[in-house]
Amino acid sequence: MEIGFGVPVAGGWATAGNVVAVGRRAEELGYASLWGFQRLLYPVGHPMGPVYRSVRDPLMTLGFLAGVTSRIRLGVAVVNMPFFSPVLLAKQLATLQELSGGRVDAGLGLGWLEEEFVASGVPFAARGRRAVEFLHVLRLMWSEEIISHKGEFYEVPPSYVDPKPVTPPPVLLGGTAAPALRRAGELADGWISSSRADLTTLPEQIYIVKEAARAAGRDPEALRFVCRGVTKIGAPGGPDRTRLTGSVDQIRADIEALSATGLTELFLDLNFDPAFSAVDADPADSLRRAEEALEAFAPR
Repeated sequence: MEIGFGVPVAGGWATAGNVVAVGRRAEELGYASLWGFQRLLYPVGHPMGPVYRSVRDPLMTLGFLAGVTSRIRLGVAVVNMPFFSPVLLAKQLATLQELSGGRVDAGLGLGWLEEEFVASGVPFAARGRRAVEFLHVLRLMWSEEIISHKGEFYEVPPSYVDPKPVTPPPVLLGGTAAPALRRAGELADGWISSSRADLTTLPEQIYIVKEAARAAGRDPEALRFVCRGVTKIGAPGGPDRTRLTGSVDQIRADIEALSATGLTELFLDLNFDPAFSAVDADPADSLRRAEEALEAFAPR
């Protein structure tokens, strides 16, 4: 199981300087990847929590990181397909893939916050069918010389869409419901767990993805399984603590346990700790604590 790290994208610690410092230090320490996530807006009065109050665009952040790192992979977990046209997202990901030297992992989701659909001018219904067609068009953009498509949701007149990536970025699908897990097994290069995932249920979810891949005639062992590890370092927790919370030693033990679940990669994400993601979080103190975490959990 490879170990990655979430870059500063939420709250007061998500400064340009902190993005550079965390990205470069993670690369120096041998982490496999850097990850961001998307939140378009925070509806007034919504109970989802302060982590989503102020979030930078993940694709722009990864593009910035591509210029200050050289080896570490750059992933997004996730951007939501309904908020893009497939032509636009294909162009953005292809550009990032080429400018980064082929280091992109494209995590895609369906979206769940209805207010974001309203603000994006797209319906909330039929997200699953829309995603299947979106993925089909996205891959056409990266593979066919002349693109032509007319479907239920998207239409592309006969066109050239260039330049294409030499190696298309892997597409990893998010989602926790059984249909979303099966879709990942049938259509994607892998699956990404959500920030709200119960990490004790990962083996069951991985099983559903693999069985769907097998039923579709695909090799389930070729798929990637990536876990966003919401990480909160503090005092030692009790027996009922959530995984990846508590002392450094407890979190290290959790990482070791997660390596036996079938995951191919875990990335530790401090963005969901209010000490980092609050709008008024101190950037300097957050960076100090993030550097301590990077050192503590660096791949051995």
